[in-house]
Amino acid sequence: MIARKPYILLLALSIFLIACQDLDKTEKPDNLIPEEKMVDVLTELSLVHAAKNYNKFKLEQTGIQPDKFVFEKYGIDSLQFEQSSNYYSDQYVIYERIYDSVRGRIKILKSKYDALREVEIKREDSLKRLQKDSLQMMDSIMSIPRLRDSVQRSRLKLKVDNKRKEDKRDSLIAPVSMEEDRN
Repeated sequence: MIARKPYILLLALSIFLIACQDLDKTEKPDNLIPEEKMVDVLTELSLVHAAKNYNKFKLEQTGIQPDKFVFEKYGIDSLQFEQSSNYYSDQYVIYERIYDSVRGRIKILKSKYDALREVEIKREDSLKRLQKDSLQMMDSIMSIPRLRDSVQRSRLKLKVDNKRKEDKRDSLIAPVSMEEDRN
């Protein structure tokens, strides 16, 4: 039994060495997508996939196929993208540089959209505040009888003026003055 241990160890080592053979590196394709364009494509694909994960139903309603849309936008096809992706994945330094650029662009876009979102929220809050203030002002005006009557008269006058304007516009016959009617 002691003599079998070296053979078992030798057998395990030879199986391990055979299993760890060199893999062929992917050859550089003829239609390799340049690094900068690859960064653009991967950034767009990341955004499209994020949108798809956020609201898949809404994206499907548009009828747009996200990957196909991005490939058409950059003038590439899925095979070219796959070959380029495989090549770059074998080139670790380049691949890491590409994905660092994609991450950086997404962070920049996120900060821009977050800033826009904050501005939009502030705008909505100020509009709500203005609306609330105007309602409170109207309530305070309506609580004073003299001002309430004035507001109601203004509203009534506005309605009458608008009605007169509509009557003039809707008439097919030009208005005739009383003097013209007598002749």
